[in-house]
Amino acid sequence: MIAEPYRASMTVEEYLELDRHSPDARYEYIDGIVTMMAGGTANHSRIGVNIASQLNLALQDSPCIVYNADLRVSISPTRYVYPDISVSCDPRDQEDGTRDMMQHPSVIIEVLSPYTEAYDRGKKFEFYRDCSSVQEIALVSTNEQAVDLYRRASKKLWTLHPYRTGDYVEFKSINVTVAIEMFYQKVKLS
Repeated sequence: MIAEPYRASMTVEEYLELDRHSPDARYEYIDGIVTMMAGGTANHSRIGVNIASQLNLALQDSPCIVYNADLRVSISPTRYVYPDISVSCDPRDQEDGTRDMMQHPSVIIEVLSPYTEAYDRGKKFEFYRDCSSVQEIALVSTNEQAVDLYRRASKKLWTLHPYRTGDYVEFKSINVTVAIEMFYQKVKLS
């Protein structure tokens, strides 16, 4: 989730220095502009935990690794973000447990909030699509059991796969299928 109180322009090196030395805050960096991240709601947090747990369990015997919103993801040399959940199957993202950044995500998952939904579905979605390693992007509602999964069909073509109550969400790029209800365990929807 993005907060607007802190926006500044700086170089990539200045951004990385700021982000690495700010234990109480996280910042995203898009083409020279730094934006402070904000916290989310209980539903937002719970849905994120549920999804990460389901994916982690399904991928335990694969080379893919699931990351939560604490790991910075470089989606281009001038764009650094903190998706709610990301998955990398690339060995370059797994070589050292002390790394503070992933550079080759396969799957990006954003849990939507009223404050960030327009950005997540708009410009941020565009930025994710520009990252050549990203094969699937899931946008997950906090208001209803709804997941809009976008799958790369070619370099410029993405297909929409909407999932709703009773459906099984299929992440083809990592060979994982999960009942949508598992994403919403112990979540009280409005």
